[in-house]
Amino acid sequence: MEGPLAIVVGILIATGVYLMLARDLLHYLFGLVMISNAANLAIFIAGRLTRASPALIPEGLEVPPVPVANPLPQALILTAIVIGFGLLAFTLALIAQAYKVLGTLDVDTIRIAEPVKVKRKVSP
Repeated sequence: MEGPLAIVVGILIATGVYLMLARDLLHYLFGLVMISNAANLAIFIAGRLTRASPALIPEGLEVPPVPVANPLPQALILTAIVIGFGLLAFTLALIAQAYKVLGTLDVDTIRIAEPVKVKRKVSP
């Protein structure tokens, strides 16, 4: 099961990079979200996909009697999802404000807002 999911991770990363290379800020944001989801899926795959029992130790034992699931990757993914959603909301607000002020989402047009570099003459 890990093999097909690893291929899906590769496809998500490739699509995310392709979208991030676009000249539109909204495409860039969607690419960032796709790469974030690919990273979450990669962490999930690294935690091994097994149908093991919960990581609970019965009373009176020091170790679980059967193989247990690793809860750490699941906790990391849950945290990453919350952080990713916050990043998405913040970035969407920035993009909406940029569109309202500049009237475009094209990154080449937005570069006009950057200060112009002044070339200085160097005297001998």
